[in-house]
Amino acid sequence: MAIAEVDRQPDSVSSVLKVFGILQALGEEREIGITELSQRVMMSKSTVYRFLQTMKSLGYVAQEGESEKYSLTLKLFELGAKALQNVDLIRIADIQMRVLSNLTRETIHLGALDEDSIVYIHKIDSLYNLRMYSRVGRRNPLYSTAIGKVLLAWREASEARDILADVVFTRSTSRTAGSREALLPELEQVRAQGFGEDNEEQEEGLRCIAVPIFDRFGVVIAGLSISFPTIRFSEDAKNDYVKMLHDAARTISRQIGYRDYPF
Repeated sequence: MAIAEVDRQPDSVSSVLKVFGILQALGEEREIGITELSQRVMMSKSTVYRFLQTMKSLGYVAQEGESEKYSLTLKLFELGAKALQNVDLIRIADIQMRVLSNLTRETIHLGALDEDSIVYIHKIDSLYNLRMYSRVGRRNPLYSTAIGKVLLAWREASEARDILADVVFTRSTSRTAGSREALLPELEQVRAQGFGEDNEEQEEGLRCIAVPIFDRFGVVIAGLSISFPTIRFSEDAKNDYVKMLHDAARTISRQIGYRDYPF
């Protein structure tokens, strides 16, 4: 929504839109100063400062020491986490994710669908020095990530089409799917083989394998993945990783009420 449109809104609505504009800008940076933030959201520094102080007092924003830079706290994530199912999926998955981490030493992610993207809701960092960059709460496209493909593959084709209807397919690498029509046949293969892959589609030099986690109704509610640099890839390791992922996802699914894990 343009700033002119915001300014024509009632004061209360305009204030809400400004707050969320600031939160979104903060979410795109680890930390940011008022001058840069005000330029991004096209508001005066005094207005941005006033909102920041209120959000800081409520615990949503932190000020980084004496640097006068601001960052988001985890309070927003805590609110978002409450939108997950009543069962504490993250707590249950954490145990299996740490097992996978110890076995593989690679980065382990838990991701869920949010509108037309995936959101990482839990992560165990790689034990290697060479690792991928990611963070809990980060959004990534469905079409170029292993978890995203898994979350789409276990939906009806019509639902997957609807989810992707307004998605702009941006090529991060030469391997990235360029359209919905190019991706949909791959989803059939993902479902048949029981896992999804990101073969340097999101980032050059990085691969990822993911499998589904089912809730008690047999609905895929999350994806569990292992990410690793291509220099540490081998077909033997891939087969081992798929088996490890299925073992972990089967256990998680069973603990949240689903006992017919298909792989």
